Amino acid sequence: MAKTTPSLTGSQIRDKFLQFYAKKQHEILPSSSLVPEDPTVLLTIAGMLPFKPIFLGQKQPDFPRATTSQKCIRTNDIENVGRTARHHTFFEMLGNFSFGDYFKEQAIKWAWELSTKVFKLPPENIVVSVFEKDDEAFKIWEDIIGVSPKRIKRMGEKDNFWKAGPTGPCGPCSELYYDFHPELGDKNIDLEDDSRFIEFYNLVFMEYNRDVDGNLTPLQNKNIDTGMGLERMAQILQKVPNNYETDLIFPIIETAANIAEIKYKKADEKIKVSLKVIGDHVRSVVHMIADGITASNTDRGYVLRRLIRRVVRHGRLIGIEGQFINQVAEAAIQLSEQVYPQVRERESFIKGELEREEVAFLKTLERGEKLLAEIISKTPNKGQISGVDAFTLYDTYGFPLELTQEIAEESNLTVDVEGFEVAMKQQQERSKAAHETIDLTVQGSLDKLAEHIHPTEFLGYTDLQLTAKIEAVLVEGKTVDKAEAGTDIQIVLNKTPFYGESGGQIGDRGYLTGDNLVIRIDDVKKESGIFVHFGRIERGQASVNDTVTATIDRACRRRVQANHTATHLLQAALKKVVDDSISQAGSLVDFDRLRFDFNCPRAVTSNELQQIEDIINTWIAEAHDTEIATMPIETAKEKGAVAMFGEKYGAEVRVIDVPGVSMELCGGTHVKNTAEIGLFKIMSESGISSGVRRIEAVAGPAVLEYLKVRETVVKDLCDRFKIKPEEISDRITSLQLELKTTQKELDSVKQDLAIAKSDQLLNKAESIGEFKLLVSDMGEMDAKALQTAAERLQQKLGEGAVILGSIPEEGKVSLVAAFSPKVNKDKQLQAGKFVGEIAKICGGGGGGRPNLAQAGGRDPSKLKEALETAKQQLIEALKG
Repeated sequence: MAKTTPSLTGSQIRDKFLQFYAKKQHEILPSSSLVPEDPTVLLTIAGMLPFKPIFLGQKQPDFPRATTSQKCIRTNDIENVGRTARHHTFFEMLGNFSFGDYFKEQAIKWAWELSTKVFKLPPENIVVSVFEKDDEAFKIWEDIIGVSPKRIKRMGEKDNFWKAGPTGPCGPCSELYYDFHPELGDKNIDLEDDSRFIEFYNLVFMEYNRDVDGNLTPLQNKNIDTGMGLERMAQILQKVPNNYETDLIFPIIETAANIAEIKYKKADEKIKVSLKVIGDHVRSVVHMIADGITASNTDRGYVLRRLIRRVVRHGRLIGIEGQFINQVAEAAIQLSEQVYPQVRERESFIKGELEREEVAFLKTLERGEKLLAEIISKTPNKGQISGVDAFTLYDTYGFPLELTQEIAEESNLTVDVEGFEVAMKQQQERSKAAHETIDLTVQGSLDKLAEHIHPTEFLGYTDLQLTAKIEAVLVEGKTVDKAEAGTDIQIVLNKTPFYGESGGQIGDRGYLTGDNLVIRIDDVKKESGIFVHFGRIERGQASVNDTVTATIDRACRRRVQANHTATHLLQAALKKVVDDSISQAGSLVDFDRLRFDFNCPRAVTSNELQQIEDIINTWIAEAHDTEIATMPIETAKEKGAVAMFGEKYGAEVRVIDVPGVSMELCGGTHVKNTAEIGLFKIMSESGISSGVRRIEAVAGPAVLEYLKVRETVVKDLCDRFKIKPEEISDRITSLQLELKTTQKELDSVKQDLAIAKSDQLLNKAESIGEFKLLVSDMGEMDAKALQTAAERLQQKLGEGAVILGSIPEEGKVSLVAAFSPKVNKDKQLQAGKFVGEIAKICGGGGGGRPNLAQAGGRDPSKLKEALETAKQQLIEALKG
């Protein structure tokens, strides 16, 4: 019989593991980010991933031995989360690693010592697996450790042979399992029996290299890679039925349960699953956002968005109305902040991202769930939702296919995934066809031209005017031999001084001239190395093979150069003032303005914007020379050059360096000295999407034009108010205060009218047994006054229920429910849930406290029906 094992907290387990190996001369290294350096994976999925370059021989280790507690994310088994005892999306992997130092025998000895001496697991509760051909490991376990051969199981390559890929380092592994029922004996041990066994420690012996033919060759340096699941060890030592009920996760689950007013221990299995999903996923999203991941529709951003949406969805399944995710996130932050302080340091970023996603998805759910409910109601039991319907939900309402499948499964239905994919493909083809139709003007002909003309030679960094030959003329997307005056054309030259739109910088303007020929060029685009000059023939005739003089508009070039270099200075200043981790998310460099999009979880304050502007203007005044050089991309990265958004780089890159200020990879045109910029002025800062901000600014001559407009506005305000410019701010503040006072007075009058009107309704209340019931349409009363009236009526009626509705403005419905404590307690009626359901009749929703709640809708024509339904439901409930 197993001995009693003393319980340890999750933090103590983590600490004991790391300290054990620290005493064995292992360097304790911090957890790497969930965003891996390895480009082959989206997220850090294993404790060994940060050391993969070492195992592959691509990098020399800094230490011969290391130990870590590594944050990991896996979503390949997401449907099992909450349904099994130990599947998670987020987990911590405790590991010890040897890089050509100790090997098999030492790893096994230490694993046994740690398990039985430190964590005090009874030896009779441990079963071991080895690779079926690994006689050495078998003998170590049997002869040195003393494990009974009956409790050492040989397993095949699928279970006990690790490999990084088809070729490269690999080797057998040995796993330690905890036996919850050793009293069942050693006969017929099945390690796949999850009810009896749990794998808690995996030892990988990396000793071979596999070639393309599958041949194994012994490695010169043999490595050790191990992993112990922290959550699994916590389950074992804390003697709980699953990983979710350990102190690593359960406080998060309890927080969600309290919000939903549920007792976890008394909940049915379906509710427990939802609570476990919330507990697991909230841990995941908190750590993902802390590591800089923001929600999007691609790659790891999509993984984050999907997890957040599953949290929101499962919250609704257990009865949580409205926003709740940040309350649960706070519990996750509190559990993690001592070991991972960045979760508290980035709290505002985390909660801001979660709130944005939650609010957006609640709106999506509201619209999509209504349509899906209609689809489900028309689908027979055990039937299938069509792929077209599933795609409509996805395409129109942003409903992920996985979510449709989840909700369908709850109604015993399936989804035609193949039909969904067909509909998706058809939509993509339609989109592509539409794009091709729009782009027909140039692209189709260019594809043909590219077969027999060379890429355009761009000389515009040094030459602002040159002689070139016309290689092709296009009119309305078709190649022609010549074109006459008055024709809009596209010209391809063999070489050009015109910059072609790329890297956020727009194309140059200017002229092509020849014998009696003038072509005004308004834009230049670059397609597959071919520069296409868009313009209009103002005089003469343009023919293929003509020689022309290509001249750019130097004034426009100077303006765009000033704006482009200013954009580089802006990014450097943002990093200096706001956050060094800021990265570009898009840009536009035009002749008269610049726009810079960047990843940032919050708005940049007015004080910070002023600092940024001052720093940039100081750099401009300091007259820094701009150094431009071409070098290997690796050299550029080593020097610290920043890559720009949307650019694709080859082996050789162009580096724009303002020494001591900014260094970026960039193919655009720039000033030779920052003094050429003149002035820099920020016009606006705003949010354009989740976690992405935008600054719009002007530089050079455009600043004067911007200030002229501002001066005109200021002069107009001074003339209107008969005041001086410096008095404008005070005058506006005074007007705002007057307006606020007037609004308060108006609100007070509305409250008085609401009270007067509501008091007249008291004699219309109906008696339902010991309760009073009042349901009424209050006309055009606004939402705030409606709530005041409902609350007052309920207090005057005593024990009972009040439902009031109104149409405060066109296309809007307001509903309020006020229930007495006895209605809550004896009749188990919650105002929030009740009025939320009634509001759905009017195409809306809402919620609130058990005693007082407000909801809204968008279909005033349904208000009468909603109030009648509310009245009937309450009569039945209060009678019962």
